[in-house]
Amino acid sequence: MASPLARRRQRSTRLTVAVVLLVVAAALVAAAFIGSVAWFQLLAAVAAVVLGAAATRITHSELMQTRRDAARDRAEQAQAYREITAQRTAENAAYVADAEARIAERQAAIARLESALGTAQQQAADSARKFNAEARRADLADDRSAELTTSLEAAEARAAEAIVVVAELEVEIDVLRAELAAWQAADGVRTPA
Repeated sequence: MASPLARRRQRSTRLTVAVVLLVVAAALVAAAFIGSVAWFQLLAAVAAVVLGAAATRITHSELMQTRRDAARDRAEQAQAYREITAQRTAENAAYVADAEARIAERQAAIARLESALGTAQQQAADSARKFNAEARRADLADDRSAELTTSLEAAEARAAEAIVVVAELEVEIDVLRAELAAWQAADGVRTPA
């Protein structure tokens, strides 16, 4: 592929040749009319037409070459854009795959955490039920202990009263024995007489 500078020289040369051909044709026509010779005028007219056609052909070929070069440049740009688009599409696909993998990981982590949270809540509920049952048992035990303490205190009070009654009865027995002994002694003293 020719460099842009070389293409400009070639175009410039072609256009210069076309302009020179037109100038030569104009000079021939002008010389023919100045000379007023019919065959020379005819020859100048034919030469002017041929030189004009050649200049037109050179200009047309330059125009077509310019269009082909522009089309080639557009095709190269389109190919470059296709490659960039393919690269960006591949990058986008890789990003989407990576993002989907991260989303899947996060969803799996969320599922694990939800499961662990459910288990922890179940354990907390079980612990709360056990604690409440133990608290009820402790309350019942406290109530029973209070009842037993009350019963014990009442029994101790009755035992203390019984001890006092027994002591009083023992004192009465001692008094009665003493009286009995005194009666028996008084009876025994009376009997022998």
